[in-house]
Amino acid sequence: MQETLIDVVAAVIVDDLDQPTRLLAARRSAPTALAGRWEFPGGKVEPDEASLDALHRELSEELGVTIAVGAELPAPDGGAWPITDKHRMRVWFARLQDGEPEPLEDHDELRWLTAAQLSDVPWLDGDIQIVAALATHLAPS
Repeated sequence: MQETLIDVVAAVIVDDLDQPTRLLAARRSAPTALAGRWEFPGGKVEPDEASLDALHRELSEELGVTIAVGAELPAPDGGAWPITDKHRMRVWFARLQDGEPEPLEDHDELRWLTAAQLSDVPWLDGDIQIVAALATHLAPS
């Protein structure tokens, strides 16, 4: 019997959807096994919740912001990114629409990174492939 995968959503929050030069990364504070590693803000999709609704909810809970959603960054197979054996993640570019991001839940630091700075933080293992894929989307600052 195949185990059901858990759907996760995340936002690559950028300074500009058309010509992004930097993105917002969040450092995990919980759970302990992930603390100190960096990720894209987002979280699990609740049962019967649409993916984009989950994205908006998670960013409001985690960062206290609303966003304008841009294009999706699909995995090489065109679908969701496999980030663990049990989780698959859909990722969208987004820009801040309202609010100043703060690490409210599960994070203790936020940092804007340019393409040259993407390797300056220790990303979660599942996010490394996504970081590599989106690096080409950031214009030199």
